[in-house]
Amino acid sequence: MGVVRDGVTAISGTHTQPKLSWRLLVTYRYGPLALALMLIIVFVGTGLLLPAVQHLASLMVVVPATTAALAGPRLTAAVAALSCLASFALDARDNLLNTIDPAVHVVAILLVSGFVIASRSLRERSVAELAEVRAVSETIQRVLLRPLPSRIGSLRIRSAYHASQPHALIGGDVYAAVRTLDGVRILIGDVKGKGLPAVEDAEALLGAFRGTARKICSLPELVAELENSVRNHFEETALVDHDAMERFITALILEIPDGSDNVRMINCGHPPPYLNRREGISLVSPARPSPPLGLNSLRAEDYSVDTFPLLFEGTLLLYTDGAIEARNADGQFYDLGAHVASWPGSKPEDLLQHVIDGLVAHVGGKGIDDDIAMVALQYDHACIGTSLSR
Repeated sequence: MGVVRDGVTAISGTHTQPKLSWRLLVTYRYGPLALALMLIIVFVGTGLLLPAVQHLASLMVVVPATTAALAGPRLTAAVAALSCLASFALDARDNLLNTIDPAVHVVAILLVSGFVIASRSLRERSVAELAEVRAVSETIQRVLLRPLPSRIGSLRIRSAYHASQPHALIGGDVYAAVRTLDGVRILIGDVKGKGLPAVEDAEALLGAFRGTARKICSLPELVAELENSVRNHFEETALVDHDAMERFITALILEIPDGSDNVRMINCGHPPPYLNRREGISLVSPARPSPPLGLNSLRAEDYSVDTFPLLFEGTLLLYTDGAIEARNADGQFYDLGAHVASWPGSKPEDLLQHVIDGLVAHVGGKGIDDDIAMVALQYDHACIGTSLSR
């Protein structure tokens, strides 16, 4: 599962000292050289103990080959030179200096060493190029899906994300939060589909939300503008992708005014949020849900706003359908509501971690094969007085 984000700080794991292992011993600092010297000593020592008619010099080719898997070209070349000397010493002990065998052994060591050094150099170059490409990709993805601030307005907010594509930081699920003059607006959305088309659609929605959330007067007007932007994006994309007009985006848009315990919500085909309060949890279903973005109306008056109290002790959990459609090996769906209800803590980051732990345990070795985004928010008690005094 992805990390739970506290602003930009990962909290899903803890930093621990690496455990001592054989792999660490042979790869850390002088480990490769120590292993190479040990192999040379073992081969030479065994050769000296065996009768002269049994020759082990040919085994020296193993030493630089092993070293190349653990160390760089310079150390491998040095080990190859030591292996040649050890091979020559064994051949001298076996009375082979007057034969072609010593030359064959040295040439074999040098050829194998040259091959493994060249292979290691090419591999390191490829790894460096891949690391550079991934760094650029991660930078672009982090710009697209910016980490949410730990506090915005009078709210404490935390987020968690899991992308279905390997090595990806973002998929088709998105979230964003914007500070307005008198409150906070929050978006969570889920693009139909996966892969690059889903990322492009997600970028279009995020760009539209960030560009208009501060300017639009009312929540219905904001959603109508998002519908217009998403529809224009699909029409432009359809010029090169004929399936674009069949795509859509489910979205949940919230508005939380400063100094108020009421939340305004427009649900465009998105899973309803869970509200956890002292008296229990509830699913905040819309009275009249709207269709997903891309299939919706361009008129603000067609959108119905639901209002519900968050209260100063409540915690609201927003999520995408990947969190409720995850199945275990028996095909059973993850019961998100039950895990939210069993949460014993009080902090939003603890709620996300509690849900994530339950989700990982539910799917087991099967793994999570869908994008998942979650946002947990609650009032920041330290800011409530400030907000009410405005």
